[in-house]
Amino acid sequence: MSTTNASSEAPLEGGRRGLRRRRPAAGTPAAAARDRRRSKQRRRLANIAGLLAALVLTGVGYSALAPGASAADDATGNPSNAVEAGRELYTRSCITCHGSNLQGVQDRGPSLIGVGEAAVYFQVHTGRMPLVRQEAQAPERPPVFSEEEIDQLMAYIQENGGGPTLPSGDLRDGDLAEGGELFRLNCAQCHNFTGMGGALSSGKRAPSLMEADDLTIYAAMLSGPENMPVFGDNQLTPDEKRSIITYVQTIKAAADPGGAGIGRVGPVAEGLVMWTVGVGALLFGIFWMGTKAP
Repeated sequence: MSTTNASSEAPLEGGRRGLRRRRPAAGTPAAAARDRRRSKQRRRLANIAGLLAALVLTGVGYSALAPGASAADDATGNPSNAVEAGRELYTRSCITCHGSNLQGVQDRGPSLIGVGEAAVYFQVHTGRMPLVRQEAQAPERPPVFSEEEIDQLMAYIQENGGGPTLPSGDLRDGDLAEGGELFRLNCAQCHNFTGMGGALSSGKRAPSLMEADDLTIYAAMLSGPENMPVFGDNQLTPDEKRSIITYVQTIKAAADPGGAGIGRVGPVAEGLVMWTVGVGALLFGIFWMGTKAP
């Protein structure tokens, strides 16, 4: 029985060995080809792994650096969208007078290079721009753009032209007495001692400050619109600008002890009223009594 079992298992074992794929002997052409295939596969896998590692490192670096740069450029965290929207607004409403590169157009509009967001805020927020027609002075009117659109225009001009930026925080934390002295020294010649405004040469005038908000006054000092000089931080420090704003907003809210402000332009207006009303009343009384005399 043992002989029979041996003879019956022999073909099976031989058949199993026949089913296996024999490895080529070392040093043969088949072994060399196999090694080359394996080496190529290993290099391919190594290249893919290196590429994946580079992509991962690039993504990590961008996510770490990009948000910080965005936050530094724009408080919304998305400056590129604001700049792009501002570019579209500029192309639609401003490019005719100020040029495709902010360089300005002769006899139409000045260059916007270096004016910064402060000038944009003042001109657009007060409705002076877009300009309706060429005049001696751009009149103040309701703004054409919304607050969001103004911010977008400011972002575009600041990004491409640079210049003074607007401040943040409370603009009325200055010294009232210092503000009054600075206002009388630098501003009263044109805006009157109480900010009522006044006439200038060549059909121009210094506007009244009675309706101006804090940021508009600060932006005007930074940008120097029309005949107004530029009061940069070298001429008036930020604290001094805040003091002037404090003074202007304080006198706007001050009461008139006499009952009528008469423009708050001082004794000239008061004397004119006295002569017109007083002398007129006297003349009327004289003529009335004359008509009643027998």
